[in-house]
Amino acid sequence: MTVHFSFRVDISAPNPIAAAQAKAKEQGIELGKLNDSNPTRHGLAPDLIPNVYEANPRGPKAAREALAGFLGAQDGTAVDPERLYLLSSTSEAYSWLIKLLCDAGDAVLAPKPGYPLIESIAGLECVHAVEYQLRYDGSWYVEAADIAAILDSPEGERIRALVLINPNNPTGSYIKHDEREALVALCRERGIAIIADEVFFDYDLEPIAANRRLAGEEGVLTFALDGFSKMLAAPHAKVGWIRVSGPEHDVAEAQRRLDVIADDYLPMSDIIADRIPELLDAAALQTAKVRGRVRGNFAVLRGMLAADELGVVDVLRPEGGWNVLLRVPSVLDENELVLTLIEDHRLTGQPGYFFDMTSNGYLAVSLLPEPEEFRHGIAAVLDTVRAMLG
Repeated sequence: MTVHFSFRVDISAPNPIAAAQAKAKEQGIELGKLNDSNPTRHGLAPDLIPNVYEANPRGPKAAREALAGFLGAQDGTAVDPERLYLLSSTSEAYSWLIKLLCDAGDAVLAPKPGYPLIESIAGLECVHAVEYQLRYDGSWYVEAADIAAILDSPEGERIRALVLINPNNPTGSYIKHDEREALVALCRERGIAIIADEVFFDYDLEPIAANRRLAGEEGVLTFALDGFSKMLAAPHAKVGWIRVSGPEHDVAEAQRRLDVIADDYLPMSDIIADRIPELLDAAALQTAKVRGRVRGNFAVLRGMLAADELGVVDVLRPEGGWNVLLRVPSVLDENELVLTLIEDHRLTGQPGYFFDMTSNGYLAVSLLPEPEEFRHGIAAVLDTVRAMLG
């Protein structure tokens, strides 16, 4: 089934002048522009940024080629730089893709538990976020039958995309092979696109050989999101990207519209784009450094929980990412737990209901802090639980 695209992206036929300009370009004819208002073409660029600016909606070509080479080496497959869009963040990518796929009043499917970003961005686009629940039976998983049931419900008629976080935050769960096959088949059958957020993919806590990125999926129109915020632990770099894949017809139609959206925003700075190749060269070492930190702290966490005499706090099994969910006795109010940490230990935190956990008794914990700081924080949580239980 063909994917639905929104009506708010104008892909009408070009006017006669635009058509003539496009034909000249195809024929290799360079036209002068009486209306050229790009100062960098007229010797007016500042000395500190002397480049001639080329407004490419997908991002500077050299940067995309460097990124394509990096991703291809990572996956062992060729990546077409023309299927890549550079932008400032995955948050911006969500906004663009919701514009592409959804009209006002449409909906996207988003996982719960989960970070509340998708609902916020969808709301800004006048689009609904319909939640689907991840299940837990010792490990987290997506039940394809749950997705099908939502699509078969009255609200399912206006769902345009399935958001998959691989691995999810804060549950740390990857999309498994059988889940992927079932979800791709379901989305293909229903004309639903997949938005795959894979920013935490490289931070596996429990190496599972079968884990694979959804980037490059050919079975259904797929938009894979990633960026330097997590890969380099550099949220201040403000570099993200979208990789488009799927059936050729759907990809062509998607890119025709996505080019219009990207051309309206042109978010990628040449200043940072020029540095993308060297930043990619640093990615492997930087990712390994962060992975070592989160794995080390996770091992410390398990050791501290196992050694705790009370033994009433445990961790819901994470497979990847750099956040985990602690489970505390459900008789303790989550708000009271965090407020007590603030009052007694000058520490704050995020209770489970921030992520729409379906019951009380959870606390999200980051694995990023320096080891001594991390130990101090976990000890404070255990001490607070002990004191609250009396």
